[in-house]
Amino acid sequence: MGEPETSATMAVGKITGCYGIKGWVKIHSYTDPQENFLGFGQLQLRRGRALEPVEFDAGRRQGRGLVAHIVGVDDRDVAESYRGLEILASADSLPDLEEGDYYWHQLQGLQVWCGQGDERELLGTVDYLIETGGNDVLVVKASDQSIDDRERLIPYLPDDVVTRVDLEQGVIEVDWFLDE
Repeated sequence: MGEPETSATMAVGKITGCYGIKGWVKIHSYTDPQENFLGFGQLQLRRGRALEPVEFDAGRRQGRGLVAHIVGVDDRDVAESYRGLEILASADSLPDLEEGDYYWHQLQGLQVWCGQGDERELLGTVDYLIETGGNDVLVVKASDQSIDDRERLIPYLPDDVVTRVDLEQGVIEVDWFLDE
C-alpha cells in the first residue's frame, strides 16, 4: 500500500472534484500564488493514513481555482475516486523563501511570547493558521506553561504585531494586549 506520512511532507492542495469527462480534477491549491502548485515535482496523495504517489501531466488555472490531469486517469468515474484527497509534497521540493518569510508549517508548534525581556508571558503555541484575505491569523492554543487556558487569534503582521520569529529557538514574539 502506501508509505506513512513523514514530517518531511506537507499538504500543498486538495482535490475538490472532477472537471470534464476525461480524468481532470479540480484542485484547491494551498500555495500563493495558486499556480506554484503546478511546479512541484514528486507529489503524493493521502488516503486515510497511507500515501500513494500521484503525477499530474497537465494543469492550468480555471476560474478561481486550478484543474489538472492525473497521469493514467482518463475517466470521470475514476477521477471521482480522488475527490477529497489531500496532495502532499516533499518539504525539500519547496522553493527557498526570502529572509523573514516562512511557510505555515514552520510556524506551527512555535511558542508565542508577549512582552520583552523578563516581562515576557507565554500565550501558548501556534496550533494552525487561518487565511483571511487581508492577513494570516495565528491560532494560539494554551499550553501547560501558558498564562491562562485561552485560545487566541493573533494577526500575523510582521514588524507590527509579530516582532520576532526564531525558528531555531521555536519562538514567536508578539506585541499583543493581554486580556483581563
